[in-house]
Amino acid sequence: MRREHFLQGGVWALLLWPCLLTVSHPLDCKEEQGSISRCPTISQEKLLDRVIQHAEVIYRVSEESCTLFEEMFVPFPMRLQRNQAGYTCITKALPIPSSKSEIQQISDTWLLHSVLMLVQSWIEPLVYLQTTLDRYDDAPDLLLNKTKWVSEKLVSLEQGVVVLMKKMLDEGMLTTAYNEHGLVQYDVQPEMLESVLRDYMLLSCFKKDAHKMETFLKLLKCRQTDKYNCALY
Repeated sequence: MRREHFLQGGVWALLLWPCLLTVSHPLDCKEEQGSISRCPTISQEKLLDRVIQHAEVIYRVSEESCTLFEEMFVPFPMRLQRNQAGYTCITKALPIPSSKSEIQQISDTWLLHSVLMLVQSWIEPLVYLQTTLDRYDDAPDLLLNKTKWVSEKLVSLEQGVVVLMKKMLDEGMLTTAYNEHGLVQYDVQPEMLESVLRDYMLLSCFKKDAHKMETFLKLLKCRQTDKYNCALY
């Protein structure tokens, strides 16, 4: 039986986030007057703000999910083992800038492409994570709801970033197949310990990459508003 006492009121606030969307529709954007319009019809500035807000909440929920999973299933020695076992994040092979100097030097175009690559690379692994967490005997509903929420919102973040790229870069239809490269196939049933470690690594790596998405988008915003004072990113 799952532990019902882990259900907390805060999860419903997250589930009712204003940018909630179905997976099959583009990012909806609400104007101040209350009317609903699709993202392509609002200004580039407003769209970037909404995309940043989306990324912020995704990172916050990913952080909460990782902490909750760690407290529930990962004893402290296993946390050390994760750091020493040579696990590699699935996005390591992507051409994403990692150092602060690299991030400061890349163009606005590559910032957006980097965000898009990260987003698309995590869509399928998070779907897998929902499936494997559902097999845990005592996985709390709060954890399951958070991972499901993030998985759905990642798709809408992808849609928002694609529209933003078209607005900012005047690009046509974008080919988006980054998630087909360099990712692990999850069709083998692992032993429980291996499964816990792998799921923990996935959550930890996603939290790290979600922070990158947020940082890249905020740097892009900073460059547009105060390009001479963006060294903090």
